[in-house]
This record gives sequence, C-alpha cells and structure tokens, in this order.
Amino acid sequence: MSNDEDLEEMTGGYASPPCFMHELTPDYRVQPATHRSGGSDVARWRRAERKRLIDARMALDPDERNRRSKRIASRLEAALGRPGGRILAAYWPVRGEPDLRNWMIRAFERGSRIALPIVIAKNRPLEFSLWSPGDRLERGVWDMLVPARGTAVQPDVIVAPGVGFDEADHRLGYGGGLLDRTLAAMSRKPQVIGVGYAESRIRTIYPQPFDVPMDFVVTDG
Repeated sequence: MSNDEDLEEMTGGYASPPCFMHELTPDYRVQPATHRSGGSDVARWRRAERKRLIDARMALDPDERNRRSKRIASRLEAALGRPGGRILAAYWPVRGEPDLRNWMIRAFERGSRIALPIVIAKNRPLEFSLWSPGDRLERGVWDMLVPARGTAVQPDVIVAPGVGFDEADHRLGYGGGLLDRTLAAMSRKPQVIGVGYAESRIRTIYPQPFDVPMDFVVTDG
C-alpha cells in the first residue's frame, strides 16, 4: 500500500465509533529496519506498526477514550499556559484520535484563534483556515471536514495527533507526509505539539531525513 493509500484509508470516518479488534499476538510486529536501512524496509515496518497502533486505540471503550481525551486536553492547557491571541491549529478527530474539540472551544473563549488544516492536493503542503465554534464545515479532499468559509492563516502553534511518537518526539503519522511537507515549506516555524494516548509512545519510528520532530508530546500517561 502506498503512502497516499494509507492516508485515504485514514479518512474513512470522523469521531470514530468503537471497533473491537482481535487480540494482537506477541509476534505481530514486523522486524524493524535500522535507521540506515533502505526506505522500503522502514516503510514496510511503519505500515505494520501504524496498523497495530490504530487497531489498539480503536478498540478503546468510547467512555475510556473520552476520559483520556479530557486528560490530554487538561495537560495541553497547562503546557500552553495563557493562549492570548495566538493562532492555534488543531484538528477534527478521526479513527479514535483524542477528541480535543471542547479544548478548542475553551481556547477560543479565552482569546485564541482556532485554525483547522485543509488538504489542498496530494503532495502539497497543508493550508490552515480559521474556524470559530458554530461555523459550518464541509467535506474537502479525502472527505475531510474543513471550514466552509475560513480565512487562510499561518498558525503560531500546531497541535498534531499522531499514530505513534518515539523517544525523540518524532511522529508516526498516516503515511502521507503532509505535516513534514507543511513544516518544511513554512517561512516561520510554529511550535508543534504532538498529542496521543500513552500507548502511542514507542522506542523509535526509525526516523528518516524528512521526519521533523515535535517540540514536545502530550499524552494521558
């Protein structure tokens, strides 16, 4: 499966319902490649690890997922402090990601401006559009929810959900490379904060030259 196919698979649903997966066996993981190994070995390992981590979070009970999302939101608020008038880019949750929509509303009420990412086209950097609570959303590229009439902005902070994060705060995403490509294209680098459940922490993602580490990662663990 290509990177773009991985990303298309990711966009199948929003605020995902529970999905009860078979228990994973101890020998599930593919033997990982080293950092110096060929890109195809790393890509193959990442696909297997991505599936394992997504299956695990989708199997969480919805109430448990909600409790853990609130814990992440509380820690995120503490880490950011007073938001002031900063532009905070967040996301609409998919496939069991931490649901931070209430945190977005609270940040807006405290003076922040909120932006949501927009996929323009395959292999293009993301754009960010302002969103306020109550604004209409519409389906964009890959059927993703985006502001219907937002103003394009460059965020001061990007809150990025990850499938996995390693000990050096590199992010394992959905395989499309959208965030890395976006950060590389920005004239002014924002603060980038990864968010995920405690189980998303892994030893390494076997980072490649294009992988951009997060400034830090917030989990519920």
